[in-house]
Amino acid sequence: MQTLTAGITKAGTGIEGISWNILGQTYVPKTLSESSFSWHATLPTGTFVPPHIHPTQDEFIYLFEGRLDLVLDGKDFVAQAGDVIRLPMGIPHGIFNKTEQTVKCFFWVSPTRKLYDLFWAIHSMKEQNPPDVVALAARYEVMFLPPPPQ
Repeated sequence: MQTLTAGITKAGTGIEGISWNILGQTYVPKTLSESSFSWHATLPTGTFVPPHIHPTQDEFIYLFEGRLDLVLDGKDFVAQAGDVIRLPMGIPHGIFNKTEQTVKCFFWVSPTRKLYDLFWAIHSMKEQNPPDVVALAARYEVMFLPPPPQ
């Protein structure tokens, strides 16, 4: 794991020019250290992060643009631009863009644990089909759950 260095990650860029495709979304890593990992995310209309649990990390999302529908610990919530979403470790959550607008937001987790490596692994998959992503994620400390009833 790299040590955090002082400096600026410029707008529109990520660490070492990295940009990942994760389940149809674009993730651009911004900071990485043992204690914290952050990334800018663009979620097109209709994309989502299936319900899952981080047993070893707290997760946060700051919404720049758009609206997200969330399922947090079995309850429905809506977040809009300017809101901060708090996702404590061990709490199941799913994130959905059900609107006609692209969502732009900033995620961070603490500590980093294996999430950075999981994103590389998902990005590198030939096909990101759900059963393979679920199995892969479990090896990186992210436990996917069955989808909520429609």
